[in-house]
Amino acid sequence: METLQNLHSYFAYIVLAVLILAVVNAFSGWFGNRIFNLQRDLRISLFALILSHLQLVIGLILFFVSSNGLKAIQTLGMGGLNAPARLLALEHPLTNIIAIALITIGWSRHKKFMEGDKKFKSIAIFYGLGLLLILSRIPWSQWFE
Repeated sequence: METLQNLHSYFAYIVLAVLILAVVNAFSGWFGNRIFNLQRDLRISLFALILSHLQLVIGLILFFVSSNGLKAIQTLGMGGLNAPARLLALEHPLTNIIAIALITIGWSRHKKFMEGDKKFKSIAIFYGLGLLLILSRIPWSQWFE
């Protein structure tokens, strides 16, 4: 289980880097009035989508098998969790599920448009919101240990 925890922790750096790249690319395409390039823009967005979903799956597995997730809630109850435990057991998983849902909505919406600016706008807004949510619930104290 420690291996899975380490994978989830270190893989998060890659996911965040690719997600930031996708958001910056989408905003620059949107405000730069670029044509949506299937070789570059689509692949960056798709890669961010796939990696974020993979990170979510790893996180959900950890939630169900780790002592910091569901077992902590079952053992201590919601009232027994202190702030760091609540972050790991409830806030982090729930917020990241919502974030990945937003990223997925952005991906699905972009496919409905033919115009590049609308594609970029959909990805920029929804991936950007997802990124903000993810950044808001990262257990930063553990990242810098």
